[in-house]
Amino acid sequence: MDGQLLPVLLLLLLGASSPWGQGLGPGGSSEEPPEEAVPEEDGILVLTQHTLGPALQEHPALLVEFYAPWCGHCKALAPEYGKAAALLAAETVQVRLAKVDGPSEPELTEEFSVTSYPTLKFFRGGNRTHPEEYTGPREAEGIAEWLRRRVGPSATRLEDEEGVQALMDAREVVVVGFFQDLQDEDVATFLALAQDALDMTFGLTDRPQLFRKFGLTQDTVVLFKKFDEGRADFPVDVELGLDQGDLSRFLVTHSMHLVTEFNSQTSPKIFGARILNHLLLFINQTLAEHQELLAGFGEAAPPFRGQVLFVVVDVDADNDHVLRYFGMRAEEAPTLRLVNVETTKKYAPTDRSPITAASVAAFCHAVLGGEVQPYRLSQDLPPDWDQRPVKTLVGKNFEQVAFDESKNVFVKFYAPWCSHCKEMAPAWEALAEKYKDQEDIVIAELDATANELEAFPVHGFPTLKYFPAGPGRKVIEYKSARDLETFSKFLDNGGQLPTEADEEPTAPMPEPPANATTEPKEEL
Repeated sequence: MDGQLLPVLLLLLLGASSPWGQGLGPGGSSEEPPEEAVPEEDGILVLTQHTLGPALQEHPALLVEFYAPWCGHCKALAPEYGKAAALLAAETVQVRLAKVDGPSEPELTEEFSVTSYPTLKFFRGGNRTHPEEYTGPREAEGIAEWLRRRVGPSATRLEDEEGVQALMDAREVVVVGFFQDLQDEDVATFLALAQDALDMTFGLTDRPQLFRKFGLTQDTVVLFKKFDEGRADFPVDVELGLDQGDLSRFLVTHSMHLVTEFNSQTSPKIFGARILNHLLLFINQTLAEHQELLAGFGEAAPPFRGQVLFVVVDVDADNDHVLRYFGMRAEEAPTLRLVNVETTKKYAPTDRSPITAASVAAFCHAVLGGEVQPYRLSQDLPPDWDQRPVKTLVGKNFEQVAFDESKNVFVKFYAPWCSHCKEMAPAWEALAEKYKDQEDIVIAELDATANELEAFPVHGFPTLKYFPAGPGRKVIEYKSARDLETFSKFLDNGGQLPTEADEEPTAPMPEPPANATTEPKEEL
């Protein structure tokens, strides 16, 4: 035997005899293997099943991203994640960022219940069993700020008037908690909320002179802002204490401008404001006569704060998708629309009166009071709607066609931008061509982004519904494979797929693609 192999074999044999496969060192004591070095990429630790444990012990605060190399969202996050690591390193904040290749580390994804990518979890104090789910922003500064507020104070301790003023001068929105006792549980509630309200800066104080300076006699959370009314107070209930949910709603409502211009930067805050009614003023910002309407629009807003969110949409900017959602053309500006984002009901003024503070307020009161009926989108019916194999439906002819008791009608509800809809389009066209001479079968499609149906709200694309002939307005939702053969079997079997017992034994149905029934729908 090669003499050089003998020591290796002896080590392997000794290792196998140890209960943990680690072998025995001199004197019969256990000898730990050398720790595996943790590699880094752009300042981010690259962890595996073997290195996660040591990394948790070495770093008391560790944010771990579980990613997949093929995941588009992960690829988009990668540069921001790296920038966040650099920001924190430059500030010497005691926190590290790490990542785990999920598909390559199935034991870890199972341990931490990772079901989608990217998933980020925050580990504190080496605790492996209860990591905190990361729910913060996906851009560098937001990630860094989320972590700063967890490893450091989430609110600045304020001792004097100069400290308060300095904080207010540095930020547009500042929230200060005035508490007579900083050991009170209401303070813990306040600090917990401050951890996640990343778009605001928080301070707290127990100084009597600051209570007097700002005219306070009881525990109060005060929001200072450099716009609108400048200040909003939230007194702490003496008996019930500070409710985090109530305070959160108050801060979101009062940190918004009374009038917000819609754009890519403000839209997340608009839809995250938890105010269900949005009043939109559509104007062309390049026209002076349109800009003059802003004063009256803003004047009407204060009484509706917290109930109606006032938003300005510039029809000359990149807002075509907003116009389409309301079924409008840019030429219709200036005009108003109100939408309830929960019910998606849309309202338009019933007259063309000038847009003034009085007319805006009257329109809001009328909608909230149930005096205005909502409208539903419908495209104009094209003259050749029934000339192609696939019939074109719009809001105006849907009921007549879908519920024709002499026809079996199969309808695709789609969105023009939906990739899944585009993928199945050839199969849908082929299906219509196959049954075009069968008078009792109609294959149709409806653009659900431009036509709204009260009885059939569509929440994902494509949605396929079958309306069988006969009375009763029956509707069957199709949820199987999107290919010509399966569609045909569904139609030939009266609106349901045949069971295995019904199949011809000599012609078994081929298995559908693996993702035919499990791929997610693109949401509205």
